[in-house]
Amino acid sequence: MTRAARWRLRWRMAIAALIGAVGAMGLAPIGAWPATVLALVLLPPLLIACTTPRAAALTGWAFGTGWFAHGLFWIVEPFLVEPERYGWMAPFALVFLAGGLALFWGAAAWAAHRFARGPAGRTAALAVTLSLAEFGRAYLLTGFPWAAPAQVWVDTPVAQLLAWIGPQGLGLATLAVALTPGLALARGRGKRTLVLSCLPAAVLAVAAYAAASGGPPVTATGATVRLVQPNAPQHQKWDPAHIPIFFKRQIDFTAAEPRPDLVVWPESAVPVALNDAAPTLARIAQSARGAEVVLGIQRFDGWRVYNSLIRLDGAGEVAGIYDKHHLVPFGEYVPLGDLAARFGLYGFAAQEGQGYSAGPGPRLLDLGALGSALPLICYEAVFPQDVNAAPQRPSLLLQVTNDAWFGTRSGPYQHLAQARMRAIEQGLPLARAANTGISAMIGPRGEVIDSIPLGQAGYVDVTLPAPLPPTLYARSGDWPVLLLLLCAAFAFKLVQSPRRSPT
Repeated sequence: MTRAARWRLRWRMAIAALIGAVGAMGLAPIGAWPATVLALVLLPPLLIACTTPRAAALTGWAFGTGWFAHGLFWIVEPFLVEPERYGWMAPFALVFLAGGLALFWGAAAWAAHRFARGPAGRTAALAVTLSLAEFGRAYLLTGFPWAAPAQVWVDTPVAQLLAWIGPQGLGLATLAVALTPGLALARGRGKRTLVLSCLPAAVLAVAAYAAASGGPPVTATGATVRLVQPNAPQHQKWDPAHIPIFFKRQIDFTAAEPRPDLVVWPESAVPVALNDAAPTLARIAQSARGAEVVLGIQRFDGWRVYNSLIRLDGAGEVAGIYDKHHLVPFGEYVPLGDLAARFGLYGFAAQEGQGYSAGPGPRLLDLGALGSALPLICYEAVFPQDVNAAPQRPSLLLQVTNDAWFGTRSGPYQHLAQARMRAIEQGLPLARAANTGISAMIGPRGEVIDSIPLGQAGYVDVTLPAPLPPTLYARSGDWPVLLLLLCAAFAFKLVQSPRRSPT
C-alpha cells in the first residue's frame, strides 16, 4: 500500500468513526432514530470505496468503534464510584469494550467485501453479514447485545414488529431500509434510483402500522403492584451511616396506605444476606401487612455466593427463591475462574467465594393470585433468548435491578428501553424496580404506564395489565431469522462465486 493509500484509509476510518458515533444518537436517551438511519445510509459509500477486504474491515471496525464508544459511554460510570481507586481504568474499559465489540462489525465488512463482487453485491452481503455479526454479539461469549441497531425504534410504532420478528429480525429490517439508499447514493444513479431504493422503508412503515394497530386491546387485571425505589447512590449504598436511611425508606414506602397486592423492591435491596435475614424479613413482612413482597438479596451456600430474588408470602415466609443465572463477566464473576482454581489460581474462583455463582437457569416464581412471574435480575433483561427459555409462559416479567452502577446519563435509559423490548416481544407486562431508577410498570406493548424518575426516592402503585396472547416471536424465537440469514449467505455465495470456463 502506498503512502497516499494509507492516508486515504486513515481519513476514511476517521470519517467512519465519526459517522458511527453520530448514528448512536438513535439510542436512548436521545432517541434520534433518523441519525441512525442516516449513518447507515452513509456506510455503503465508505465501504464501496475500499479496494481491499482489509481496508473494508478497518473501515467497518472504525464505524463500529464510533458507534459503541458513544452508545456505551456509560461503561465508565462504575469505575467512577471510587475514582481514587478505579478511575484510571475507565478510559481503558471504554476503549477495549468499544473496540472489541466493533470487531464483529469489522469482520462483517471484511466478509462482505471478500465474498461479494460489485457495489450491489457487497451492499446486499453487508446486510446479511452485519445481521450475523449482531447474532454473534447476542450469543457468543455469553453475549452482549447492548446498543443493537434495533433498539433505536423503541419509542416508535416500528418497535411493535418485535412481537413478530424479534430484535434480530428488526435489526435486519433496519439494515435493509438504510443500506439500500446508501447503495444508490454511492452509485450516483440519479433521483429516480434513490427514490426506488426507499421502497424497503415504505414496506417497513406499512408493516409497523399493521403491527401497531392490530391485535387485541390491553386490559387490566385489577391487581395493584407497588414499585419501590429507595434511590441509594452506589457510593453510599453500603455505607454503614446510610444503610439505615435507605432501608427505612423502603419500609415506609411498603407500609403506605392503601395496601397493594404486591410490593417489589430492587436488586440487593437489603443490607444482610438471606442466611442471616430473619429479623429483617420479619420487619419487611410487618410493613407489608399481608401483601406479597419480592426483593433482591444475596445468599450464601457454603463458599458460593448468589445474587438472588426472594418472594415473601402474606405470612412473611420465604415462599420462593430465584438465583441469577446470566452473570456479568468480570463484573459478577471472572470467566474460567473455577477452572483456574484447578491450577492453583484461587483468587478468581466462584467456588471459593470470589464473585457470584450462577443459578440453574430461568424459572418461574409463583405469585399466588397474580399468577406466575419470570424473574430477571438486572443484566438478564437484555437477553431475549433467556426470556424465551422460560419453562412455561408467565403472567408477567419481573425485573429488579441496581442501575446505580450505570450513573445518570445514558445507561439507565438504555436498560429501560431493552426492558420495554422484552415486553413487546412476549406480549407480557413487565414490572421493574430499580434502586436509583428508572422504576416502571411496562405494558405488554412496551408502553410505560407509570414510572419513578431517575434519581428520586419514592414508590408508585400501578394496576397490573393483563398479558396478551403469545406473540409470534415468543413461539419461534430467533431461529427463523437465523435460518433465513444462513440460507441467504449460502445462496449469495453460490450466486457470487466466479464461474469456471469449460476446459
